[in-house]
Amino acid sequence: MTSLDEARALLREFPVVDGHNDLPWALREKAGYDLDRLDIAGHQHEHLHTDIPRLRAGGVGAQYWSVYVPAEQPDPVAATLEQIDCVRQLLDRYQADLAPALTAADMEAARGEGRIASLMGAEGGHSIANSLGTLRGLYALGVRYMTLTHNSNVDWADSATDEPKANGLTAFGREVVREMNRLGMLVDLSHVAPLTMRDALDATSAPVVFSHSSARAVCDHPRNIPDDVLERLPANGGMAMVTFVPKFVLQAAVDWTAAADENLRAHGLHHLDTTAEAMKVHRAFEERTPRPVATVPVIADHLDHMREVAGIDHLGIGGDYDGTAFTPDGLSDVSGYPNLLAELLDRGWSKADLAKLTWQNAVRVLGAAEDVARDLRSRRGPSNATIESLDG
Repeated sequence: MTSLDEARALLREFPVVDGHNDLPWALREKAGYDLDRLDIAGHQHEHLHTDIPRLRAGGVGAQYWSVYVPAEQPDPVAATLEQIDCVRQLLDRYQADLAPALTAADMEAARGEGRIASLMGAEGGHSIANSLGTLRGLYALGVRYMTLTHNSNVDWADSATDEPKANGLTAFGREVVREMNRLGMLVDLSHVAPLTMRDALDATSAPVVFSHSSARAVCDHPRNIPDDVLERLPANGGMAMVTFVPKFVLQAAVDWTAAADENLRAHGLHHLDTTAEAMKVHRAFEERTPRPVATVPVIADHLDHMREVAGIDHLGIGGDYDGTAFTPDGLSDVSGYPNLLAELLDRGWSKADLAKLTWQNAVRVLGAAEDVARDLRSRRGPSNATIESLDG
């Protein structure tokens, strides 16, 4: 039996829990949420990284669907509700394959039925518009984690890719974390600045997650997790879910992206400019300097390091499919997870190790957050604090 055969056999028993997939936003952008136009019951290779046949081929048993909206969205709360509605439409339409899940027990029940447990995660604290009542509303609608920031700061927390403003979490930011703990909503520290990570670990009484982040010691990108934060995961009980985005995992891709951005600026263009002129300049740069390609061993290098620092009980997978234009060779879409497990088997990871990576850790962490929430709710009610009352 080859390593790939062994990986596929293991996934039949302990499928992948993937921490982050942007299919709902991709369906909004590409089809206006019209599921007849993009029917994921069949292969959608030209349009998406994700569809049901490839989820099955990849051995996915649970998926956190991101209900992401951009930070600059004029009405982020309404847009987030539309994203939640998209997930509900998917669950209604594909009941034979997708099972709604709110708890760790729901995840296990779905696995027993052979369906893909479908959970939701909000990406960015802008989705609650500085309102703890809105946070509770998202939880009531099924959201089970929230990333404290996306690419930009929020009023109460610093992002990894913005200029520091709060220097971590403000008093209201710490109250957001405490209220998430009371609800049973996982605190997601992907995208946040290291100071925010540390403040959140100080404030939380429940395990945290990084739904899609890799190791900064392996690739020096601000989106990744420093070793001192990884070292705190065992005491916290949380987990880091490795991501596949090339510009976050491959140092050559980080450097290439920086050079491409500088080339645009040298032509008087902003690095986020997508006009025809900017795209022409960018394509010329890419022709002169081909884009570096990440591979399966690159992702395995991150996992090897994260295992050494945090331990096998604190690792998972969060591919960020349909949230990135580029993917690693061998992990081009959601069917690729067996290739990663085969690489890890070849590196000496045991089947027990891989069962933790794919399924057991993620189920344990959500269950632990539920236990903390039951205790906290028995001792205190909802917080009605406002950002004005705590931060001035």
